[in-house]
Amino acid sequence: MAKLLKVHGSENKFFLMDQTELKQPLTTHEMQKLVQFLTDPKHHILNGADGLLVVNQSKDPKALAEMRIFNRDGSEASMCGNGLRTVSRYLSEKTGQDHFIVSTMGDNLHEVSREQDLAPKVPAFSVEIAPVKFAPSAMPLHKLGDHKIIDQLIPQFIKGLKFSVIAVPNPHLISFVPKIDPTQLGHLGKYLNGENPYFTDGVNVNFAKILGKNRIFVQTYERGVGFTNACGTGMSATSLAFVLTHPQDGQFNHVITVLNPGGMVRTKVMKHSDGSYSINLAGNATFTHQLTIPEADLHQGEFSLSEVSIKDTHEEDAYQQFVKAVKAKEHLN
Repeated sequence: MAKLLKVHGSENKFFLMDQTELKQPLTTHEMQKLVQFLTDPKHHILNGADGLLVVNQSKDPKALAEMRIFNRDGSEASMCGNGLRTVSRYLSEKTGQDHFIVSTMGDNLHEVSREQDLAPKVPAFSVEIAPVKFAPSAMPLHKLGDHKIIDQLIPQFIKGLKFSVIAVPNPHLISFVPKIDPTQLGHLGKYLNGENPYFTDGVNVNFAKILGKNRIFVQTYERGVGFTNACGTGMSATSLAFVLTHPQDGQFNHVITVLNPGGMVRTKVMKHSDGSYSINLAGNATFTHQLTIPEADLHQGEFSLSEVSIKDTHEEDAYQQFVKAVKAKEHLN
């Protein structure tokens, strides 16, 4: 029997699978088939999820493990900040280590650390979000020139709004707006993640509202997923755009509180001596359920609910109490 976890960071929900514990690792095709089955709510496996997190042995000796991320549609993401926090907690509890490195797509290495709990029974981890790139070729972005785009009007997208484009390493399009219009965000997100002449591989679209000094609210239309409660790399990229475009409100090397539909995280943007940037992302790493499934069914990519044993961890109750307290403090109720 194989064991999986249902997890979330800021209600960005995933199933987590440790391939090093399986008798036979799944192929990429098998994982793509499995994620599409697991995350579809119609199969009644804990109401689906946004994706699948896979733990593998790392090819880099400096890393404790490798993380792969599969979106709901079967596509693979370069990085996932919310997912990495939950994988970090899993590895920490498995190995007893509180500070280590995890590798992701492209052999990128990320330092992760256990942090002080956000609230009783709300474990927290911080992860390094890097590398940061601005070149249109990193997105890739076409038809808008070969220069970086920071706080520029792009009437081809939405007239009157300024946009920034940053890869961390997932590509993100960011706009600061006086009021977030989900209909407008959804329309632009669907357009730029369908067949379009600009972001030919799609892009994560983030709308942000400035709440005060080092405080923002971010909502994301995520590539390969659609609307999600939170996007870790989206909140990180938006934090960088915040300090670059609104220096009177957002500051380097200061904690930024980032509210989202699923809760909140804290970020810190650093500029290094070589001119590069990195972002630290800290937030919850919640395990809501433990699942036991016949390993053969994972390779098959589908199974019946009767074959799955599910145990509730009861951590979600504690997380919801934390979110309720945050919303009350931020007057978001």
